[in-house]
Amino acid sequence: MMLLRTLASLCVLAAAAFAVPAQEKRIHHQADLSDHAHDDSDGFQYDHEAFLGKEEAKTFDQLTPEESKDKLAKIVERIDMDKDGYISHAELHYWIKHRQRRYIEENVNKHWKDYDKNQDGKIGWEEYKNTTYGYYLDEEFDDLDNKATYKSMLTRDERRFKRADRDADGIATREEFTAFLHPEEYDHMKDVVVQETVEDIDKNGDGKIDLAEYIGDMYTSEDAGGEPDWVQTEKKHFSEFRDANKDGHLDADEVAHWILPGEVDHTDNEAKHLIYETDTDKDQKITKEEILANWNMFVGSQATNYGEDLTKRHDEL
Repeated sequence: MMLLRTLASLCVLAAAAFAVPAQEKRIHHQADLSDHAHDDSDGFQYDHEAFLGKEEAKTFDQLTPEESKDKLAKIVERIDMDKDGYISHAELHYWIKHRQRRYIEENVNKHWKDYDKNQDGKIGWEEYKNTTYGYYLDEEFDDLDNKATYKSMLTRDERRFKRADRDADGIATREEFTAFLHPEEYDHMKDVVVQETVEDIDKNGDGKIDLAEYIGDMYTSEDAGGEPDWVQTEKKHFSEFRDANKDGHLDADEVAHWILPGEVDHTDNEAKHLIYETDTDKDQKITKEEILANWNMFVGSQATNYGEDLTKRHDEL
């Protein structure tokens, strides 16, 4: 189970700015707000998922326009934290950030009760270790064919747990446990993400990643159909961009620049976008009335989607 979470934490969170293969698994781009393209001329799916969160946006698709507007009005009241009748950029930014973080909170909540065995609101390393690896720690552990894999996973988990445990008391609070499960979300955990990435790709154990290891993480010559074009592109990226000091290897700093690049703030951009498109009097803040007048940009409904489908079909005819 932990292996799956470890692998999942190293999946692509957004497409790279240049052409990269679908097999690219390592880059921890700042999470985009939606899986849809941000193109208002083709609908507002991106804005819906950014504003509501991906799961909640699905529930709005089942509502009528009237139900969507009613729920949106209640949401606006929650966003307006100072109750001045206006939604500022700061309030909208905070709301979108909160909605986007929900998937992490829900994931942590799902696992919390599995590990907090004594229900004291904390998870000790021993609790986590015994729950995850208890079976493999008894005498039968040494007879397993893949014992080295489990021992490696245990060592990695312990190192990550200790880094997340900021006060070094051997016990993780909910925030520390969140950092343990989702290290890519925390600045003080990023060196662990880099170290784990190097260990995964570095096959010869020299602590660095050479070109063969870099390409081998995404593609092997055994893949059918011959070498795809993107392999040559990635080789060029390795030599021209990834390997900054041109020594033929990626060290920890270069790996960090590769998998944890600095990016634009999608949340900030989306808050500015929604205000710009909705702020009819251009006072840099929006009212409930302005939002409800543009309700379909913020939320959706089955009826509007059906209407869009009819329009598209008519245009095709």
